Amino acid sequence: MTIIVGLGNPGEQYKKTRHNIGFMVLDKFAEKNNFPNFKLQKKYNALISENENILLAKPQTFMNESGKAVKTLTKSDKSGNLIIVHDDIDLPVGKIKIIQERGSAGHKGVESIIKNIGNEGLVRVRVGIASKKDVKAQKVVLKNFSEQEQSLIEEAIKNAAQAILVIIKENLDKAMNRYN
Repeated sequence: MTIIVGLGNPGEQYKKTRHNIGFMVLDKFAEKNNFPNFKLQKKYNALISENENILLAKPQTFMNESGKAVKTLTKSDKSGNLIIVHDDIDLPVGKIKIIQERGSAGHKGVESIIKNIGNEGLVRVRVGIASKKDVKAQKVVLKNFSEQEQSLIEEAIKNAAQAILVIIKENLDKAMNRYN
C-alpha cells in the first residue's frame, strides 16, 4: 500500500494557511481520484481516506509533531511506500520539487518525521510558499495566500496532486523529470 501524508495543522483557523498546503494537495488528490471523505482514525491520530491500495493521511498532531502520526501509520499493517507532501519556504509560491532522502532544511514537520522513522527511501513533494526571498518562516507559514498568489498556488496544488499520481503509476524518476 502507498501511504501519502499531507502535512498541516488541524483546525479551521489554519485551513487556508501556507503551512497547510500538504492538506490542500491531499484534498485535491482525493477529489480527482474519487476517494471517500476523510474520517478521523484515532489509532493513527490522523484524518484518513483510502481506497484498495492508497491511504491518504492528514495528521492531527500539529505540524511539529507530524512524525508521531507518521510513525504509527508506518508501523501499521498498511505500511508500504511513503510520500510526504509539505510546504517549503525555500521555494517560491507555485513551484514544486520532488526529492528523496534529503535533510529537513529546517522544516519542523519533516524533522519530526525523520526523527521518528528515519530518512531512508523517504519521498517528499515540496510545494513553494515563499512570497519573497529571505523571509522568516514564523512570519509566513501561518498566513493565507494573497489574491495575487491564489492562481499560482491553485496550479501548484493541481500539479503536486498529478505528480503524486505519476510517482505511484509510473515511477519517481519520471515524476521528478516532469515536475522539478
